[in-house]
Amino acid sequence: MFKSKAKYSLGQVVRHRKHPFRGVIFDVDPVFSNSEEWYEAIPEDSRPSKEQPFYHLLAENEDSYYVAYVSEQNLVVDKSGEPVEHPGLPEFFGDFDDGQYPLQVQLN
Repeated sequence: MFKSKAKYSLGQVVRHRKHPFRGVIFDVDPVFSNSEEWYEAIPEDSRPSKEQPFYHLLAENEDSYYVAYVSEQNLVVDKSGEPVEHPGLPEFFGDFDDGQYPLQVQLN
């Protein structure tokens, strides 16, 4: 079933449902918009449907900071109340406030 409305919003802190990382959403694709090579690299039994929103995250785990691309079905709201420490956050967002980061850039 095609889902056209994103469940999560820009600046929201989320966690991956299966893997130990969390991040801040900085962009949303209404459907899958990455490469076929990227998609095919996911084990077939774990591949998400392409017909759902995909989120770009400024992500972190215990070891590093990076950008992640995650399907909506694999995200949950982060309820820790803790800020994300990704060094790229100031490029897009203001200070962490009440579980969210306010946008600091104008988007098209």
